[in-house]
Amino acid sequence: MLEKILEKISGPIAAAFSYQAEDAAVLGLLSELAPNLRDRIETFTLDTGKFFPETEEYHGQVQDFFGLTIRKYQAGAADLRELEQTLGEETAVRKSLENRRLCCKVRKVIPLSSALRGKSAWITGLRSAQSVTRANLQPLEWDETNGLIKINPLADWSDSDLEAYLNERKIPVHPLYRRGFKSIGCRPCTRAVEPGEDLRAGRWWWENPDCKECGLHRARQREAGKLKRDPGVLRVL
Repeated sequence: MLEKILEKISGPIAAAFSYQAEDAAVLGLLSELAPNLRDRIETFTLDTGKFFPETEEYHGQVQDFFGLTIRKYQAGAADLRELEQTLGEETAVRKSLENRRLCCKVRKVIPLSSALRGKSAWITGLRSAQSVTRANLQPLEWDETNGLIKINPLADWSDSDLEAYLNERKIPVHPLYRRGFKSIGCRPCTRAVEPGEDLRAGRWWWENPDCKECGLHRARQREAGKLKRDPGVLRVL
């Protein structure tokens, strides 16, 4: 399906890598594509400046495993200074939803715009089984905010599908998974999950599950009929 979609899209494509097991699986899928398709894809990550030390180590491990460069995009120094002056201490993001969303906007959402500038589409590792906020996820969507196609090749993968794919191909996963983390984010906003908790319970654990998105994936989506009429996109699903 992924290959079929990419063949119908002209122009450069971005693949988001946020250090999740899902994103590692997506890189595995991309590595199996024909070279002419792989050469059009830039793999990127959003460097928030709040990574775990293990995340930095994993970044290098993944680059070595797949033989690629993961380009880092981050907020400008002036924006970061203003954010830190506004929020103060690191735990201020837990004091209100507005604080946390402001931090995510500066550290993630704005840099994403830079990463996607000039691209025709972007590929994510999102799965509908991850959380209630992603329950209606489709393999092919239109990102209204960024004005491009959004491809979610793992949209209908189960937990066992993901685990089997990673194990079969011996793809490395983030070392924090071995310590009970099930979703990897910024250090102040991520913890290990307890037995019985869902996959994203360790992300922004003080918030209502319906709010647990950083703003990267809250863009409005067009109906399938409108998507099919977008230039360069054919009905492939």
